[in-house]
Amino acid sequence: MNIKRIFGSILTILGIVGLIYAAVLFAGNSGGTSGVKSLIIYAVLGLIFFISGIGLIRSTKDES
Repeated sequence: MNIKRIFGSILTILGIVGLIYAAVLFAGNSGGTSGVKSLIIYAVLGLIFFISGIGLIRSTKDES
């Protein structure tokens, strides 16, 4: 069991959850600027977590 691969999976899952939450905020936004700040924050954090998690999983060698 590789710790880096597990941490990469956790980051990827957190990124997916953040992106889904940003999509829900985007769908529920009624055109005002009240929720734009939180929408941008969740979208950017979700994207960063997702990309770093995928990168960590891909760069970790599978040593059995």
